[in-house]
Amino acid sequence: MNRVVYIFLLLLFALTIRAQHSITGVVTDKSNGEPLIGVNIHINNLKKGAITDLNGNYKLTSLPKGELILSFSYVGFKTIHKDVYVTAANTELNVAMDILVIEGQEVVISGNFTSTQHDNTVKISIINKKELSQSIAPSLVESITEVPGVELISKGPGIGTPIIRGLSLSNILFLNNGVPLQNYQFSANHPYMIDENGIERVEIIKGPASLIYGSGAVGGVINLIGESIAKEGTTEADFVTKYYGNTIGVETNIGIKGNHKSWFWSVRGGLNSNKDYIQGNGKIAPNTRFNRKNIKITAGKITNRGSYKIIYQYNYDKLGLSVAPSLAMVKNNGRINEVWYQNLKNNLIISQNTLFLGRLKLGLNLSYQNNNRQLMGSEFTPVFKLVDMRLQTFSYRLKSTYSINEDLKIIFGVQGMFQTNKNFDAPDHVIPDANMWDISFYGLAQYNLGKAIIIEAGTRYDYKTIDVPFQFNSNGDNVEFFGDFSNTSVSLGTTIKLSEYFLFRVNFASAYRTPNIAELTQDGMHGTRYEIGNPNLNSQKNTEGDIGFHVHTKHTSLDVSAYYNSINNYIYLAPTNDTTIDGTKIYAYQQTPSYIYGGEIMLHLHPHPMHWLHIKTSYSYIIGKQKSGEYLPFIPAQKMNLEIRATKDEFAFFDDIFVLIGGSYVFPQNQPSEFEIPSNDYTLINVGVGFTLKIKNQPINLSLNISNLLNTEYISHLSTLRDLNIQNMGRSVNMRISIPINF
Repeated sequence: MNRVVYIFLLLLFALTIRAQHSITGVVTDKSNGEPLIGVNIHINNLKKGAITDLNGNYKLTSLPKGELILSFSYVGFKTIHKDVYVTAANTELNVAMDILVIEGQEVVISGNFTSTQHDNTVKISIINKKELSQSIAPSLVESITEVPGVELISKGPGIGTPIIRGLSLSNILFLNNGVPLQNYQFSANHPYMIDENGIERVEIIKGPASLIYGSGAVGGVINLIGESIAKEGTTEADFVTKYYGNTIGVETNIGIKGNHKSWFWSVRGGLNSNKDYIQGNGKIAPNTRFNRKNIKITAGKITNRGSYKIIYQYNYDKLGLSVAPSLAMVKNNGRINEVWYQNLKNNLIISQNTLFLGRLKLGLNLSYQNNNRQLMGSEFTPVFKLVDMRLQTFSYRLKSTYSINEDLKIIFGVQGMFQTNKNFDAPDHVIPDANMWDISFYGLAQYNLGKAIIIEAGTRYDYKTIDVPFQFNSNGDNVEFFGDFSNTSVSLGTTIKLSEYFLFRVNFASAYRTPNIAELTQDGMHGTRYEIGNPNLNSQKNTEGDIGFHVHTKHTSLDVSAYYNSINNYIYLAPTNDTTIDGTKIYAYQQTPSYIYGGEIMLHLHPHPMHWLHIKTSYSYIIGKQKSGEYLPFIPAQKMNLEIRATKDEFAFFDDIFVLIGGSYVFPQNQPSEFEIPSNDYTLINVGVGFTLKIKNQPINLSLNISNLLNTEYISHLSTLRDLNIQNMGRSVNMRISIPINF
């Protein structure tokens, strides 16, 4: 297998020594024909870009031969996307830009096909780099909860896992540049190891996506897209520092990148340190402190035949655990993790290769992840290091996209991974030593019917094995486990363009996820409770239908969606009536037929002639129940968001000025599962202000925001600290300073 991969890579590089291709043109104002200076041109397939000069001219060089999607963006004008088929040595493309529409469509890469939003049968929510930098939320994971239908299971600001339409943990996939993150994602205590710096945008698929991503994507996908490469012939750098008032947190991040003669590179690193957070009642939330270190390195080349990139990322997290044993020990509000904390290290290497062969585009992505998870106790535990596990994952994905003509595209792909878990000397083996192997084949097609109707359909077959060669159960007996799981997925969707401004989407998809190692074989202490797996679990299978309606004008944007998700063999962890010899309560994995249904509404108003004003509001509703009538755990309450934002491009010495006030009302959750208690409603108010200051042509971006302005005392229904009667975070005054440098 390795030899085949090496030979394939050699062929890719051998094909790079060909004649170069380029795209040139001029960008003008559609209303008067005048050239536009400083327009950003971006090739979404390659993350490569350029800027128009004083005459509106631009040039993109060293391009592959084949289909490319170019985006033209400029302040005050509608973003334009052009699908270009490069054949000649030089392709001329002139563009005339129109005045700004409230919310133009964007190019997305997380769907079946790389395309604009209006050409996608699945609605993909996007949070771009600018929105992330202006967000009032203190972390990236909390930022994405501003998307209706997305919420957060939280154990404090350092530990949070997202929920998409009521499904979480092993039911959703969190991707880093298209690679599923693998760091023991079977518990709400195990956060995704990510760093928000150096991210261009976040793309979110709400609903089943197993067809393109495999097991685990039954609830949806969150994909972090890395930052664009530097523009040709430039070296760029940036410095970002943040201060979080509630946790006295300090975060710094420095990045530098360059692009010369089609070779590009980047280096980025950062530190993040926070004390225990303060609740709304003024009390400290003991041992919620956390510390993070990270580094990202990227190198690659773009040629006339494709792009080749290597990405290395390292994350080191120390996350305090606010659990019963630590409450009596942690008295001071410090930064240093001393007792009851997770010591997490994650190494990730990604090789991304795209080859353009006329109408055929080949993509080969390889990745290796090495995750080490340690749970530290205290001097009162038998040993200080309670858990020490290493999870190694090698994954691959070969995807071929062929454009038969302008109206018909097809995809064929092979995807899989090999994973092994190893326990070291620590006494608690949360999950046993195990090996997992997975391979899948998939295909789908997209047909454009008269440019007004887009139809997509596809199918996928997966085969997976899980092998536990040696494990002691609670009785001291040696137990072996071997299971194989095969599954199929299908999807059918359509987008109907009723007009330039009206879209109607209908989708039907089946999805699956195989039980993970913990759910099948776990037998022992997990933190402060005893958990037992179930070797008789079957694959969980979801079937979802959803409809969506989108309308936009120059001053209004409206999205309405509704869905129904039928789940066969829903897997969940529940307390039993049994206890261990020392009285510890035993939890066991179970499964039952269930269903989840709900909907979301999002409205954006940009009233004329007050072009400086933006009003956004959203509402989400969800119900999750077992077929027997009991409600499912961790189902978010109904929620309503409102944001009013005022912006101005320039004023005196300031650029990109914004002032906002926002808030959310979370309804009471009176439909808890049999193992939960009801939750009260609450209202949160947030405010923020920001601008860019130029000092001798050096821009400095500053923003200040206050989250939970009224210092509301509340406990979220999705907080895992509610059993300890610990409230969510109180008021926090936060500041961000960003300094971009162009050499």
